[in-house]
Amino acid sequence: MADRLKGKRVVFIGAATGIGRETVRQFAAEGAQLVIADKNAEQGQASAAADKLGGIDVLVNNAAIQYSGAITDFDVERWDRIYAVNVKGIFLACKHAIPHLRKSKAASIVSTASLAGLRGGPGMTAYSSTKGAVIALTTALALELAPDRIRVNAVCPGWVDTPFNNPAIDYMGGADVQARILSAMVPLGRQAVPAEIAPLFVYLASDESIFMTAQSIVIDGGVYN
Repeated sequence: MADRLKGKRVVFIGAATGIGRETVRQFAAEGAQLVIADKNAEQGQASAAADKLGGIDVLVNNAAIQYSGAITDFDVERWDRIYAVNVKGIFLACKHAIPHLRKSKAASIVSTASLAGLRGGPGMTAYSSTKGAVIALTTALALELAPDRIRVNAVCPGWVDTPFNNPAIDYMGGADVQARILSAMVPLGRQAVPAEIAPLFVYLASDESIFMTAQSIVIDGGVYN
């Protein structure tokens, strides 16, 4: 299938590697007009993107960082940093993109949350709590923006084979330990690859999901059940 996003003007934040990079590739293949922004989505970036595209139909919030560690040893500056990127970054992107999205006939915000936001694990208190905040923000914002017909949804991936997870893998004891844990944890017996996650972003950005909002959709091989 092609042209599912034809004519959609998309601002995509966080596309350098992993899920973001693959999702941008699939968006482009489906006909989207893209502006890729960095994780510090201030007002100027939203306005510049809107000027370049002639408006905004879709905002994708994918920028995030990950730190792992026991909470008693966790550095306060790192705690503040992960919240600044993973939560405040989405707030800023939405705040400055929404005035442009209100002018769209079919607007959508898609944010990357995580299975970790629903089911945390040892050493993941900081990251898990930021992604739990993204899930709560998604629901609240969807209800706030429903009168404007702006849909707001989130994607909650489980384990995905991407360098983004290296801090968590190191905390677990390395790739071999991670592989053994995932083999026992994931009903499908493995982690995903980015190409298996990206199509959900395409669906949520497209008009195929026109009646879907306030949802945080888990895609994790069966872990969360």
